Amino acid sequence: MAVALTKENFKEVTESGVSLVDFWAPWCGPCKMQLPIVEELSGELAGQASIGKVNVDEEPELASQFGVMSIPTLILFKDGQPVDKMVGLQSKDALKTKISNQL
Repeated sequence: MAVALTKENFKEVTESGVSLVDFWAPWCGPCKMQLPIVEELSGELAGQASIGKVNVDEEPELASQFGVMSIPTLILFKDGQPVDKMVGLQSKDALKTKISNQL
């Protein structure tokens, strides 16, 4: 299951290895379609990559820090640094490919 990220645990989860972070909100239609894909990846990539999600309504500072203007926005991190940013609904295959390229 994807980890709910807050400003308290964000750095700890993303600082080493590969991490995919989904910036979302409960009222966002495309976010609701993205969430099951993110959860599936979390199960499939357990032990290889960290998968997290940030509720932008609860964590506006994190959204602002990474320039999230539209949701869903998915940001791929490697060792704490953002390496890719995708805005809008993403397919599971596209995400899996981008994550695999960073492993």
